[in-house]
Amino acid sequence: MIFDRKDLDNDKLVAFYRALLWPRLIEEKMLILLRQGRIGKWFSGIGQEAIAVGSTLAMNSSEYILPMHRNLGVFTTRDIPLCRLMAQWQGKASGFTKGRDRSFHFGTQEYKIIGMISHLGPQMALADGIALAEVLSKKSRATLVYTGEGGTSEGDFHEALNVASVWNLPVIFLIENNGYGLSTPVNEQYKCEYLSDRAIGYGIEGRRIDGNNILDVYHTINELATDIRQNPRPFLLECMTFRMRGHEEASGTKYVPQSLFDEWKEKDPITNFEKYLLDKAVLTPESIQMTRHGFTTLIDIEIEKVFNEPDIIPDLATELADMYKSYNYPAVQPSNNKTNRRYIDAISDGLRQGMRKYDKLVIMGQDIAGYGGAFKITQGFVEEFGSERVRNTPICESGIVGAAMGLSINGYKSVVEMQFADFVTCAFNQVINNLAKTHYRWGENVDVVIRMPTGAGTGAGPFHSQSNEAWFTKTPGLKVVYPAFPSDAKGLLLAAIDDPNPVIYFEHKYLYRSISEEIPDDEYAIEIGKARVVQQGKQASIVTYGLGVHWAIEYAKNQPERSIEIIDLRTLQPWDKEAVEASAKKTGRVLILHEDTLTNGFGGEIAAHLAEHCFAALDAPVMRCASLDTAVPMNKALEDQFLAKARLEEMMGKLLKY
Repeated sequence: MIFDRKDLDNDKLVAFYRALLWPRLIEEKMLILLRQGRIGKWFSGIGQEAIAVGSTLAMNSSEYILPMHRNLGVFTTRDIPLCRLMAQWQGKASGFTKGRDRSFHFGTQEYKIIGMISHLGPQMALADGIALAEVLSKKSRATLVYTGEGGTSEGDFHEALNVASVWNLPVIFLIENNGYGLSTPVNEQYKCEYLSDRAIGYGIEGRRIDGNNILDVYHTINELATDIRQNPRPFLLECMTFRMRGHEEASGTKYVPQSLFDEWKEKDPITNFEKYLLDKAVLTPESIQMTRHGFTTLIDIEIEKVFNEPDIIPDLATELADMYKSYNYPAVQPSNNKTNRRYIDAISDGLRQGMRKYDKLVIMGQDIAGYGGAFKITQGFVEEFGSERVRNTPICESGIVGAAMGLSINGYKSVVEMQFADFVTCAFNQVINNLAKTHYRWGENVDVVIRMPTGAGTGAGPFHSQSNEAWFTKTPGLKVVYPAFPSDAKGLLLAAIDDPNPVIYFEHKYLYRSISEEIPDDEYAIEIGKARVVQQGKQASIVTYGLGVHWAIEYAKNQPERSIEIIDLRTLQPWDKEAVEASAKKTGRVLILHEDTLTNGFGGEIAAHLAEHCFAALDAPVMRCASLDTAVPMNKALEDQFLAKARLEEMMGKLLKY
């Protein structure tokens, strides 16, 4: 192994050695503790330390690094105290996730490190968003994100590199190629000779280096970061190394030929660097022994300190409260100036006022800039706010939702437009596992709104008409809103933009141009989680939302002899239990109406709640009126039959006769 110190003096070389040795000795201690049964799991990076340490040394402390689960050297080189890391690994209250997640599945703004989730690929898109925020803020900073060779097979890898290349984002994508994805060797993972060659397909630069040579890693990253800070663009760097332990200790290494262990043992990053420093008289055997002894003593002290910390005592209120970042909605009273606006215009008006209020709000989506979006909601926005803040995106929903989260991590707000709510499936992992769980896991807000043009009634068929709100109401950490009127559409959108939590904002396509009302011209917010009594009644309550509200109004108008109360939920998570309970107790009969399919639709949750909490006040079973348990058909007659509206009168008659 050939080392080139370049302009590094002896003190720097000693500091590099200490930074390289420290995580190795910590890991060796972890393996002892694992054999003793004092810890339960460990993902070893032994043999790969030069990549984590060398790359982190090359980055400025103000720049974000997004590592993987074998990159202990990133955390130690950023000087995170071992006792805090150990508390994290042991699930102590003083850990970064308060015992809610394990290993390196956390982030820390204090040290500018954003850890991974178990799905491997999503953090690459986060790096895009973080870097985009740096570019928009005119800050000359680079972002470094890790992936393994196995992760390069995921769609997230392609989407993140493509977005970074199209937008010229200063991101270093570092592939830590250690030869195996758990037990699968590289020849079963990809066909190309070098993963760095994939850079060609994205129109970016790529390079392959020895990942076990700390000076090669440091100088390469330092050179790249220095360059892209001034000339923003992405770079793909493949670092060749080897995993000397199992994927995690329990999985073993029997699938690896002994010859590979023998070969890579000779390339050990610490042994080779130590020998180089001894040859150059930078270190002596005595100084090495002294350093090792000092480190092992400190490790024992720090670890035992954490073992002696008390275990977490579960507190129900704390766990529930930490699922969301606390937020109080501003009491904004608009003037009496009002304009008659359609539902679609109210959404556009809310977006425009949000963009004017927050200069760090970015809108992203397919065709939203010059074209104005598929439904023309953002028409004229790029002329007012510019193409940096109104961004056309490639067709890559996962990459863009991930970038939105990255923007939030780095101080921005974002609104992502799904061209159709159906297409959110392509970003499901980012929404469900990244956006929704981040605040609970490590206290970081996720300031992202996802606009979801939804619903049937336009003959658009199975892939453009779904009502998929129940996918998200199941997921703690998300807020879900679904306005039925123009005034609510604007007020809830502005509230969603204000809110520091991730909000899924459903907007019904059928309502875009079919309804209008007088709404305030000024900014105002409608508190998320509050229902609206659309119509007072005494005989029965219809609890509904979205297009269902208008079906209920039409039904009540056509049945003037019946006193029907209509509750518009407006928000599905959190939903207004008090308002629904009050209506149920008032009328004694409840019909839950929604456009989604019957089985596992959100109405089932409301029905269960009322049966549990309002049983004594009910004069009839809670009934549901929903769409058929089929996909949404395109033919109008079939679609009309599918929709819940076709059964509304029958179900109400049944409820009232009970």
